[in-house]
Amino acid sequence: MSFLMSVLKQYDLVTEKLKLDDGIRERLRYPKRSLIVSIPIRMDTGKMKVFMGYRVQHDVTLGPSKGGIRYHPNVNLEEVSALAMLMSWKCALMELPYGGAKGGVCCNPREMSEKEIECLTRRFTTEIIWAIGPQQDIPAPDMNTNMQTMAWMMDTYSMQKGNTVLGVVTGKPLVLGGSLGREEGTGRGVYYMVEESVQVIGKELKGLKVAIQGFGNVASTAARLLFEKGCKVVAVSNSKGGIYNQNGINVKNLLHYAKENKTISGFPDVDTITNEDLLTVDCDVLIPAAIEGQITKFNAADIKAKIIVEGANGPTTPEADAILTSRDVFLVPDILANSGGVVISYFEWVQDLQFYFWTENEVLNRLKNIMTNVFNRVLLLSQERKVDMRTTAWMLGINRVSEAQKARGLFP
Repeated sequence: MSFLMSVLKQYDLVTEKLKLDDGIRERLRYPKRSLIVSIPIRMDTGKMKVFMGYRVQHDVTLGPSKGGIRYHPNVNLEEVSALAMLMSWKCALMELPYGGAKGGVCCNPREMSEKEIECLTRRFTTEIIWAIGPQQDIPAPDMNTNMQTMAWMMDTYSMQKGNTVLGVVTGKPLVLGGSLGREEGTGRGVYYMVEESVQVIGKELKGLKVAIQGFGNVASTAARLLFEKGCKVVAVSNSKGGIYNQNGINVKNLLHYAKENKTISGFPDVDTITNEDLLTVDCDVLIPAAIEGQITKFNAADIKAKIIVEGANGPTTPEADAILTSRDVFLVPDILANSGGVVISYFEWVQDLQFYFWTENEVLNRLKNIMTNVFNRVLLLSQERKVDMRTTAWMLGINRVSEAQKARGLFP
């Protein structure tokens, strides 16, 4: 089953429970707008190469659409469409004045120079410029994009408009209107969700065994914060494989090693494992923070963790969800667990529009308050309705958008 089909299957299951009006149910099943663009750039060799880019705006009922831009060889319209829908439910769940969007370019940035990536970014921005803007659609970093990517996008947009427009993207460098706390926002949010989840099952953070699939920005931030609180991080991984130590990995040393060597391979006093093996190691908490479709009907029954906190988007299939629920695994779904990034992106956008910036403590306190309040609301409704946390979170998100559509009516 493709990622898009998996997301749509979940959508159908939830909307059936909500008993949505058929018209609204059909309307929310499809994106408002899908844009496919070709991106010709001059490579360092002097030859021209054409890349394919995408921007999907799923819904704009609650406000401008919001979502990241990813650079990856597997980017395609189906993946971007699925991620845009997830962003709609995520923004609605967190009660942000946004709809969902997502974008990406099918490329391998690891095989490109910085100059080529800059040219790609600027040309892509130019191709979608009519569809983005601080009141229309606000991109942000995602897989293989970062603050520098957003700086290039902001500069390209501003040059075309004739004035500096800080609020067109989020996740920018501080000097260009970025927000304090933004870079660690998603990983910190994952940490907050682990902190809340252990209380639900009556455990403490100290001594808790944690396995984290991934070691990018989100995973490494969550790993560091959990390690600092006394958790035993027993396994981490990247796209090439993972490392494992049943007694715990010194995350502080690993971060330094990864920065120096650009890899986690070769880190001392660990065993080498695959990404598939990592999901089923002996641990209390599993954080899938890599890519979608990692926990499936084929491995869900072998997962030993009692808590799963989804740092990635769509890491668990609907079939795996059913297995995990039957085994009483407490799962915090992606649209809640990894929402820290979009919440702080919202803070950045607000600050840019006002030209007034907050302290890091203000940003992090507001982030924690929002995420813990939403977590408790989802948990309470989950217990009342006797449904899993994912279904509950989707119900809240979808219901908020559908109520807004009813209130706005249908034009003309």
